[in-house]
Amino acid sequence: MSETYTGVLDRIVDGEQAVLLLEDDGDDDGAAENVSGEAPRDRTAGGRPTVVDELVVGVDALPAAGRHEGAVFDVRVETDGTLLEATYRADAEGERRESARERFDRLSERLPDE
Repeated sequence: MSETYTGVLDRIVDGEQAVLLLEDDGDDDGAAENVSGEAPRDRTAGGRPTVVDELVVGVDALPAAGRHEGAVFDVRVETDGTLLEATYRADAEGERRESARERFDRLSERLPDE
């Protein structure tokens, strides 16, 4: 049996290992264990997806176009933690970058003087 997650490439270690942060898509009831066999972490973060686990895979297991920090994937993971499939989602990555830029812009605006 396998699970599907949104995976975000957090970092590449020594040019060989990719660390994917797996996010809850909100499709289940929250009772399932994550790929490391632990109970999932809290899944509520102000409406944004929450990291429920991380997965370390060889960089070569990822599509070449997505081998950079911040890349977003649809990932299918075997219950034992084996990566079965990773599909790069350039559109989702662009949306996340734009959202982060907008959030930063809002936070960097001066508050009105009272």
